[in-house]
Parts: sequence; structure tokens; C-alpha cells
Amino acid sequence: MRQNPLSPGDDDEPRQSDGLNDSAAKAGGVHPPALSRLAEFERIYRAQFGPVVSYFARRYEDPQLVADLTADTFVAAIQAFGRYDPAALSPRAWAIGIARKVWMRYRESDPRGEDPVRRRSLEGLLDRTETKELMWWIELEHSSRDLTARLARMAKLDREALELVDLCELAPAEAARELGISTGALRVRVLRTRARLRREGGDDA
Repeated sequence: MRQNPLSPGDDDEPRQSDGLNDSAAKAGGVHPPALSRLAEFERIYRAQFGPVVSYFARRYEDPQLVADLTADTFVAAIQAFGRYDPAALSPRAWAIGIARKVWMRYRESDPRGEDPVRRRSLEGLLDRTETKELMWWIELEHSSRDLTARLARMAKLDREALELVDLCELAPAEAARELGISTGALRVRVLRTRARLRREGGDDA
């Protein structure tokens, strides 16, 4: 099991709780009846922080950009948490679904990754320890980035189906729901994509 150096530990609980309260306040305020829901969100945050960081670390090697997109994901998550139904969707599928939407919006409209002046201006926002920890995640996902690059040559649904199942570790039914296809269709796409990867000379999948 991967050790998560960025996921807040027990000693960080007061600081993280303060941060979550601040975010919730900006999203509309936290009232006493909502405190248990805030604690529930914090548990999900702690458990799903690593998978969300990994999702972006498979795509980018810039620690500041990975940090930005991860933060964007959890800001969106806390704003949407009132509508989240854990009986309908696992925390992993819910968090990855939000990360996927954040990434698609970034690809469509956010100029940060393509603007070298802005990229240089963002350098230094992370301290040395945070940068080192993010680089740990980025290095950990090196082989997954290679697989992601190979998948880029394949049909969009094929590559997304395989990533959600094999890399994000979603259940087939959850991955199918995220992609808007049937579970049977998703299984066919995953099997077909794995077979193609093997034919092309790799056993990553």
C-alpha cells in the first residue's frame, strides 16, 4: 500500500479542520448542525487526497500545477458535498469524478499550463517540503504517465474506461456511470484496451 506523505496525519487535525472550516465558511457558512457533515467530509478528504493527487500527477510533472488542480478539486468537493449521497456512490468514485471535471475544465479554458510567464510567477508558492512531497507523488506515477501516453493514441472512451478501472481503481459499475455507458459496454472497452496494449508490446494493463 502506498504511503501518502501529503495526506494530513493525526498531528495535523486541528490545522486541517481550521482549513476546512474556512473553506466551508466561504461556501456559505458552517452552522452547528453541519459540523458532523464537515467531519464526514474531512474523513473523505483524508482518504481520497492521494488518489486525487495521483490523478493529476499522471498528467503533469509540475508540482505547482498538480497542487493547484488538487486544491481546485477539493474546493469543488466541499461546495458540492451537501448533494453527495454515499449510498449511491463511493467516496473514491465521487472524488475522482470531480477531479475529472476539474481537469476537463482546465484543459478547455485554463491557461496556466501553457503560459510560461504565469508558471514562473507561481514558482515559490509551495515551500520546499511541499514541493518535495509532490515530487514524490509525481515520481511514483512515472510508469502510469507512460501508460497514459500510450493510451492517448486510443479512442477517448477506451482510454478513460481503462484509467478509471485500472489506475483509479473504481468498480466497473462506478466507472460506467461516470462515463455514461453501461457496465457491459465498459467491460468490453477495458478488455479490448488491455488486449491492444499487450499487442503493442507492454503488460501495463
